[in-house]
Amino acid sequence: MTDTVQLRQTAGAGGAAPSTPDNGACVNDVVKTAPPSAVDAGAVEATFESILFLTPADATRAASDAPSFFHDLNLDQIVAEICSGRQDYNLTPLLYTPLHDADAVAYRHEVMRDLEDDRLLAAVRKFALGMRRCREYLGHSEKRYYIQQKERWFLDAADVYCLSVRTLLAELEPLDCRSRGFRAFLRYLAVYTQSERFAGLASESSELEESLSRIRYGIFIRGGRVSVYPAMEQPDYGDEIQATFQRFQQGKATDYSHAFGDSIEMDHIEGQVLEGVARLHPEVFGTVAKFRAAHANFADTKIVAFDREIQFYIGYLDRMRALQEAGLAFCYPAVSASDKALFGNLAFDLALAEKLSRSGAIPVCNDFRLEGAERIIVVSGPNQGGKTTFARMFGQIHYLAALGYPVPGTDAKLLLPDGIFTHFEREEHMTDLRGKLEDDLLRIRKILTAASPASVIVINEIFASTTLQDAIDLSKKIAQSIMNLDALCVWVTFIDEVASLGEKTVSMVSTVVPDNPAERTFKIIRRPADGLAYAMSIAEKHRLTPKKIRERMHHEGTPTVS
Repeated sequence: MTDTVQLRQTAGAGGAAPSTPDNGACVNDVVKTAPPSAVDAGAVEATFESILFLTPADATRAASDAPSFFHDLNLDQIVAEICSGRQDYNLTPLLYTPLHDADAVAYRHEVMRDLEDDRLLAAVRKFALGMRRCREYLGHSEKRYYIQQKERWFLDAADVYCLSVRTLLAELEPLDCRSRGFRAFLRYLAVYTQSERFAGLASESSELEESLSRIRYGIFIRGGRVSVYPAMEQPDYGDEIQATFQRFQQGKATDYSHAFGDSIEMDHIEGQVLEGVARLHPEVFGTVAKFRAAHANFADTKIVAFDREIQFYIGYLDRMRALQEAGLAFCYPAVSASDKALFGNLAFDLALAEKLSRSGAIPVCNDFRLEGAERIIVVSGPNQGGKTTFARMFGQIHYLAALGYPVPGTDAKLLLPDGIFTHFEREEHMTDLRGKLEDDLLRIRKILTAASPASVIVINEIFASTTLQDAIDLSKKIAQSIMNLDALCVWVTFIDEVASLGEKTVSMVSTVVPDNPAERTFKIIRRPADGLAYAMSIAEKHRLTPKKIRERMHHEGTPTVS
């Protein structure tokens, strides 16, 4: 019996459906890249370095660990959403590295604005899919056993890479890219695709693909022996036989055809057939082997970096658009590394918004403003009124601005902090030999020692474990230290006295429904503290609020009083 098929089907390359790459790997771990020196000397302009970093120095600061305040501000949840489905890009170091220069932030704002063009975004997404397929093919090449199959997967990877790069350039050139990042990248792409290295890679891979596709061969099977021989022109008797026996057919015939699977693995018989075909066409297969050796690191380093870094923007843009469709606003904030006059309008906690959006709800938005000498926002009011959420929002919005992202809200002007520090209440542990008060004092001292006038400090419910008078005295001293430091601060507290220490403090209060004080509005407004925060805290702690008293009286069988 004989058969004639294309080599691509036997080799298991190209036609097989690619599998999903290892999510734990970074793209740079899979795509072997050529060093910049491998590109023609002087052929590619040096003006483009990164779509993410304005200067190479910024890129070297990437952190490997999450900042200490991430959990307190729920920024770990936000980062997880941005990275969802993008684990192979290893974006977390980029998200752990805020910027401290206003022009570096503006550089990212420009790129993000360009990406809001659906045509540009679609082109970049298509390029990302092509690069992912390239990594998949390279992964297959490294894992296969038979050398000819390894070489074919490598060839397919190079072919997909060249097509992806050329397609990206063709689709971006007609667009009105206004950012410095995309304009420089387009210039780089245009010159790179004309370089001798890329042109050679593209033409060689295309020619080899064509040469392999023209190969035909025959298989002769006798007993347990399989022979491979050059394909010959032979008549196809299939149609003639079928027509001859058609008149004898009674009912539907049994189908004995064999369905080949789409697995990329080859068994030993397929491997021997492939080796036989390679012996029949030594020149073509020898050229493929030389191609793999000559182009072992074919992908350009800056293009591979672009493929990774652009996901930093797209991951956030996808989440932002989903929340905008739900009715929430985002804006590009004005930022400064020194100006402490700041504001945010209709801002919200992004982590909370993500959580609520899953059930079709949205968070309550709030405003804040600091002018002149004002530095500390003191937030008081009843428990469960949105105070902690407001504090988290303030910290989040400053960090997101420092990453160069649009921030939650309709309009904002923010400080680029040199550091963010948080003090949130922690549960006591049996193994901790320090008392709660001592722990609070040591933690706040560490913050005050490390903070600078350009820092942002977020304090949530400190000194709840001590007496009221001690809490007042200690809070006043800490507030005075922050004012002397001239740092920005949001302080959630039941100590109303902190709100009126001087011109640097601003009082904001969480509000309730006037006719029903038990119902929270979650709106935080600027007004003097009403002196009820601590009283309400104590009343709720000891179940002495009107609601709790009525519940207890009803439970004990005592007539309730309306």
